[in-house]
Amino acid sequence: MLFSGTNSHARQPAPRRLVALVLLVGWLCCGLSCAQEQAPSAAAATPKKLPNVLFIIIDDLRPALGCYGDLALTPNIDALAQRGTLFSRAYCQQSLCNPSRTSVLTGYRPLKTGVSLQKTEHNPQHQRFRPALREIVTLPQAFKNAGHETLALGKVHHGFGNLDDALSWSEKCWRPPFEFYHSGEWTDRTVERAPAFEAPEVDDAVTMDGQIAKRAMELLEQHRDEPFFLAVGFHKPHLPLVAPKRYWDLYDADSFPPAPAPQAPQGAPDCALFDRGELRSFAGIPETGPLPPEMSANLRRGYYACVSYVDALVGELLATLERLELTDDTIVCLWGDHGYHLEDNSLWAKQTNYEIALRAPLIIAPPGAAAGFKRGTDSPALVELVDIFPTLCELAGLPLPPAPEEVGGLEGLSLVPLMRDPKLPWKQAVFSRVGVNNPDPEAGPRQGVGVTIRDERHRLVEWRLPWREDLPHQYELYDLERDPHSTVNLVNNGEYQDVLQHMRKLQHTGWRGIRRRVQAERD
Repeated sequence: MLFSGTNSHARQPAPRRLVALVLLVGWLCCGLSCAQEQAPSAAAATPKKLPNVLFIIIDDLRPALGCYGDLALTPNIDALAQRGTLFSRAYCQQSLCNPSRTSVLTGYRPLKTGVSLQKTEHNPQHQRFRPALREIVTLPQAFKNAGHETLALGKVHHGFGNLDDALSWSEKCWRPPFEFYHSGEWTDRTVERAPAFEAPEVDDAVTMDGQIAKRAMELLEQHRDEPFFLAVGFHKPHLPLVAPKRYWDLYDADSFPPAPAPQAPQGAPDCALFDRGELRSFAGIPETGPLPPEMSANLRRGYYACVSYVDALVGELLATLERLELTDDTIVCLWGDHGYHLEDNSLWAKQTNYEIALRAPLIIAPPGAAAGFKRGTDSPALVELVDIFPTLCELAGLPLPPAPEEVGGLEGLSLVPLMRDPKLPWKQAVFSRVGVNNPDPEAGPRQGVGVTIRDERHRLVEWRLPWREDLPHQYELYDLERDPHSTVNLVNNGEYQDVLQHMRKLQHTGWRGIRRRVQAERD
């Protein structure tokens, strides 16, 4: 504009020097203006590629990993922990697949999502969160909106595809054919009285999880040149405990250790020890009572075989990142959806409010090229799986998505400060819950709830049982420093009444109050 304006004025009589000077000034100003418009900063001149996310979910995985000090043989996940932060005290919001996964993917706790037990209060037919949270943006959806290709493989959402959230993904979740067994007459776990474990002599790529890993590596290859959010959901070590025989051979059948606390906790209410029946439906498992020692040992061995098998598949994914030179550009988040009882507290599987069912593995590794992180460290802070959503957004430089006013903002807290300084003061307590059914559904309300809070040392559980007029509220209190396996309920112990009152005050403060305290200390 300046140059053309000067040209028009050149029609008027003017000294030649003045014209030349005006033209020179115009040229310089135009050049400076254009440079400012085209390149206000070096970052804008060469836009930085958004980091990728490899999001690995392992079904029913308690912290049975070598990097957590367990006997499990897991060299690949251990190596991942050396690249990032291992959260040694991470807790799910409900020890059941669908509520826990929904909580992580939405950033909201089960009470807000409405996903509880095997159905939801809002839509009992489908266990979905959208009826309650119709307008929210999920974790993968936030990355999709930022330009990432969002892809899901295997068990990311719960179910067989009927519970998937189409808005979250660039394309439909990919699943292999459901084939749970690889020898004998069984293929499907729904076959009546199918076995609880199997050690087939097959290649790693044959099983469902092997096929999921193979497909994940193909997608990494295909999308290496564009930002991606790849969610890989492995099925094992969920029942049935099926892993190629070579992984069973890693563990000695005759010397596999028993559960450290196989008895029911002293003084625990009956509702806390309800047998969910998941294991009892398999062939050869007694319908009630304790399992024979040899059977218990085989089940524990099978669980660890599955863990080592999944570790090998995780290793294939990490090696593919390295081969494609994507490690420096990729956030890796590995987590289990909840813990798991292996005869601990006399129980098998999950859906309890005990430490063993609520504590889950969580490892987050920032991009390999990112600076300012303390890698290969363990953070002892109390954290929750609902914290994953804001953490990944902050690591990727994405703003948290706007939330509908009636829903409110995300309910977790970014863990990035802990990844920079693992010993920072953090949450005073973490919160979880589990549903419980009336054992006599014809007698009154069918569903109660157990809510639990865990601080640095203690766990308090309150059972709210609407069908019990005599005892509508029952409590458990455990000192996890003196009694790490929760073997004695201390709620009626006179020496712990001050602790009981303190824990009830924390429960009244709630997760919002606890989060505000952390934020105030950080500010």
